[in-house]
Amino acid sequence: MSVESAVAQIAQAGKYLSFVLGAEEYGLEILRVQEINGMMDITRVPRTPSYVRGVINLRGRVIPIISLRDHFNMPAIEDTEKTCIIVVQIKYQDTQITMGIIVDEVSEVLNITDNQIEPPPSFGGGMEEIDFITGMGKLDKKVVILLDIDRVLDGDKLETVMQSTKQD
Repeated sequence: MSVESAVAQIAQAGKYLSFVLGAEEYGLEILRVQEINGMMDITRVPRTPSYVRGVINLRGRVIPIISLRDHFNMPAIEDTEKTCIIVVQIKYQDTQITMGIIVDEVSEVLNITDNQIEPPPSFGGGMEEIDFITGMGKLDKKVVILLDIDRVLDGDKLETVMQSTKQD
């Protein structure tokens, strides 16, 4: 990884939509969020990876739905009344892709300043596995893991999702 790409990955100050997965709180840049929906009927697509929950019909558009809990290898839980689908815009190659991500609960919109953001910690080898973490937001007594939604699914996985949920 070059120094330039490492610098580009550091989270920027701004507004983040925070959400919960398990015991941890995460944040996405609010400008990447299109909308938040409660759970709805999801059509399972055969032969897709386990983290692809399926597709939904969102006002006439079929969009893929990813379970972040499955993608992050967290234990499965039953959906609750707090389980949400966050519809996000992901940059892939030269296009914008609309995709839904399932989270345990949406928390709030946070305004995070530069002095509240630290770079992601170094875990030694294998950093490419968590290069979607752009920073750690330090707020009061909690830490919010800031995500780059474009990097949560790497190119190969995103291509798999797009191919497996393609509608003819």
